[in-house]
Amino acid sequence: MSNNSQQSGHTPSNPDEPLVSIVIPAYNNADYLDETMKSVLGQTYTNLEVIVSDHASTDDTWAVMERYSSDPRVTLLHTEGGGGALRNWNRVSQAATGELIKLVCGDDLLYPTIVAQQVAALINEPGAVLAASPRDIVDANGAPVLKNRGLAGLVGVHDGAVAVRKTVTQGTNIFGEPGCVLMRRSVLEKVGWWDSRWPYLIDETSYSLVLLEGKFVGVPGSLAGFRISDSQWSVRLVAEQAEQAIGFHNWVAKTRPDVVSGTDRMIGNTRARVMAQVRRLAYIWLGRRMSKAVTADAARD
Repeated sequence: MSNNSQQSGHTPSNPDEPLVSIVIPAYNNADYLDETMKSVLGQTYTNLEVIVSDHASTDDTWAVMERYSSDPRVTLLHTEGGGGALRNWNRVSQAATGELIKLVCGDDLLYPTIVAQQVAALINEPGAVLAASPRDIVDANGAPVLKNRGLAGLVGVHDGAVAVRKTVTQGTNIFGEPGCVLMRRSVLEKVGWWDSRWPYLIDETSYSLVLLEGKFVGVPGSLAGFRISDSQWSVRLVAEQAEQAIGFHNWVAKTRPDVVSGTDRMIGNTRARVMAQVRRLAYIWLGRRMSKAVTADAARD
């Protein structure tokens, strides 16, 4: 284990700015984690800590993590096997000491100014609990597939309930993957940490619970890269993802009818089914671009 694994906190480089915790729940990410770490440590915002935990990986994830053991900003942890994504996501989040927290999956990318821009957005709006930005969808080799995706036009400051209603009626997660989001750690803790009752919506469900506690800030411009790869995307899961989205929509409408109406729910459920088919076609279209093993010659075909 890293000699940083027991540290209790970091000394802020600028006491006027909040400490940001970037937490990475790694699992079998040996092929991509080095790129992810470099993007995290290359942020223009410097008052941050980075916590990485290996969830009983069977590849060389831990060996990649150890390359960063000498960096004083980095803490390396182990997470006991089992418990799905929830166990490791909560493990790294609960180890964080920062006022603000960003979870980054072990194969995604942060662009250099995302933390600085999102910190500024939250500082300038004290009632805000979560900021999000669009991202590029990139293939297994990091080449863009789609650019500047997310937010569904929800830019600037909005009541959190408005943002929750928007993500339901769109039938898809408008906030993006966790790397696209920065939130107040205290509020994530208040709502009970990450919520995986719908496993494929662990991020969107948790964001929504946080947003019901305050305001949302949409920060424009693509500031992250979400990697699609054969290690995480599967055509087989499309229908199940749609059913879980519908379950989430129905739950919000039932428990918070002041936020999501019956009409909102029906619109969102219809769009969730449509989005499932769009994703299925996208997986087929992307084909070999979802594998890092694609050669340069094949990529040019």
